[in-house]
Amino acid sequence: MVPMRRPSLLPRLARSGPRAAPPPLVTTALLVALTACSSTASREAGGESSEGAVDTGAAEVSGVQIATVTGDSIDVRVEQGGDEVLETLANPNEFGADRTFLVERDEGLWLEVLLPVRPNGTTGWVRSDEVTLTSTDYRVEVDVSEFAFTVLEGEEEVRSGVIGTGESETPTPEGRYYFTELLQPPDPEGPYGVYAFGLSGFSESLETFAGGPGQLAVHGTNDESALGQRVSHGCVRVSNEDITWMAENLPIGTPVEISA
Repeated sequence: MVPMRRPSLLPRLARSGPRAAPPPLVTTALLVALTACSSTASREAGGESSEGAVDTGAAEVSGVQIATVTGDSIDVRVEQGGDEVLETLANPNEFGADRTFLVERDEGLWLEVLLPVRPNGTTGWVRSDEVTLTSTDYRVEVDVSEFAFTVLEGEEEVRSGVIGTGESETPTPEGRYYFTELLQPPDPEGPYGVYAFGLSGFSESLETFAGGPGQLAVHGTNDESALGQRVSHGCVRVSNEDITWMAENLPIGTPVEISA
């Protein structure tokens, strides 16, 4: 990996209107925190790249709630109103993006949130006065057996396409996740394509990879002929056209359902 710089935030886009504004850009230094989404052959052919992170930007619409941390860190509790701390998570996250959670349950003073930690699917409780709440009608459904993704806005299908998935020894794990940050590789012709969304989940086959924790991602590709196949170490590949559309329309916090 090429050494990268600590993030520097650019001005945020306005969070207004019925649709989610695309997240503004941030530069970052931590591509290795994602699972090696390219196969060995792709890495040798396309090389490795550093990336730029993109900060959160969720719109006020009806739908699932997205909680964005307001302080420098947040304590996640094991139980609603309890004292036992499950995790203390820094804000911003390791990519320089606002720490964001997908809200699974709103109890007023307390929110049960999906966490970007192992094991996949872990939830915990945070105080509602330590976050700001936005929402989105968007969700992404990924069917690994059909090599297909669908983006829905409410019940309306707004986009679909072909995907590449994890190889047999490093399969893409099923589960409910959400976008945690948006990264922009400096080389749009590299193996990660023009954009990469980090996911809240992790590989269940690789505990670590290239110094990172094996985080999953949805990203573009420089080899669209490989879509429709098992080609990655667990990440979901889409065309550069599809990932560009996602980057322009889907906020950080958008839920992603992966099924077999």
